[in-house]
Formats: sequence, structure tokens, C-alpha cells
Amino acid sequence: MIRSAIFKIVFYLGLITICLIFLPSLILPKKIASYGGKLTGHWAFICLKFIMSVNVIIEGKENLQINKKFFIACTHQSAFETFYLQTIFNSPFFILKKELIDIPIFGWYLKKIGCVSIKRNITTRDNLDFFDNLKNSILSSNGPLIIFPQGTRVSFNERTDFKKGTSRIYDLNLTCLPVVINSGLVWPKSGNVLPNRDIKISILKPIAEGAEKRDFIKNLQNLMYRELDRLV
Repeated sequence: MIRSAIFKIVFYLGLITICLIFLPSLILPKKIASYGGKLTGHWAFICLKFIMSVNVIIEGKENLQINKKFFIACTHQSAFETFYLQTIFNSPFFILKKELIDIPIFGWYLKKIGCVSIKRNITTRDNLDFFDNLKNSILSSNGPLIIFPQGTRVSFNERTDFKKGTSRIYDLNLTCLPVVINSGLVWPKSGNVLPNRDIKISILKPIAEGAEKRDFIKNLQNLMYRELDRLV
């Protein structure tokens, strides 16, 4: 418990420091703010490694060689992946709940790197225009979109159905790169961060565009949960 508390204090103090250092990037080119995001991912790794004795193991790096527009579908159990994935992919942006975008300073960075927000479980004018806005963001970005098909953080043993919006993104004629992470075994959505364990990241083979939407979401869910069962 004490070790976990030290980790959280050190990590979030470092996160605040990075945000303050990169404040000028808000009026500079987007790639500068993306460097700040990448730095937060490296900071998360350093804190996990040296405070919690946690190793990060990446499998399937050969599947990163994609020479076309693609999006990343990733399991979501922890804050870890929102930071660390920025060290693997160049200038990614996310679909996030509106509450995160509204956080002072931190939310400004999310907007700067092109993140798209959505208000969950309600219908608004912004939500009705969501996919048009998202399509424009994808076309104008040099980096990939990262989505969490489960919709929110879940515990490592939950197997919730993927959100149907994932198939609508796939229907934008994009290749999908599935990424599976067992981060909830180390840094759960609530409670203490657990020491002396491994966070495993499995980058699976890309799924080419063109499949029927219903088949795609079903196959993606089965594929990613089978891999998650292996990692857990």
C-alpha cells in the first residue's frame, strides 16, 4: 500500500511537471505537444520500473509495419495504456469521454493532439456530428486513432461486449490494428498498483479493411479476448 501511494504521488507530480513544461506547445505545432505525450508514457514506464519493479513486455512488434491509414483497437483496464501507447505509436490521438477534455491544462493538451470527445449515454448535437468530426480528424492527422472498444476501463477479468461504434470506424475504410494489454493486473482502475509483476502488450496482426461490419466486430472481440485470456 505504501509503495503504491509513493508511485501515485511521484507519477502524478511528474505528470503535472511535464504539463507545465510543455505549456508553450499549446501555441506551437501539434507534433511538439505529441512529444509531451510521448514523454508522459516514458515517465509512466520509469515509475513502474523503479518504484514498483514492474516490467513492460511487448510482443508482436513486427505487426507495426502498416503502410496505410489505420486505427488501433485496444483493451482498456488502466490509465497505463493512455500514456504508454504514445511511446509506441507516433502522434496518436484518442476518442475520449467529454469529462477528460474539460480538465484544465490536461484537457487542453488532449484537444491540441486532436483527441475527439463524446458525451456518453446521452444524445447531443455534438454526438450526432461525432462521426463526421472523427472522419475529418482521421483524414487530417498523420498519426493513428486509438480507440477502446470496451468503452471504458474494466477489470482484467471482465469480458464486456465491444461497442458497435468500433465497426463504424472500421467502415471508414481503415485497417484495424488490435492491441491487447493486461494492465489491470498491475494498475487496476481502482485500488493499489501492484508490484513485481509484468505488463504484457500484444500487438496482433492487422485486420484489413473490407469485411462486413457485423462480422468484423464479432471477430475482433473474439480475437482480442482470446489473446487477453492468454496474457492473464
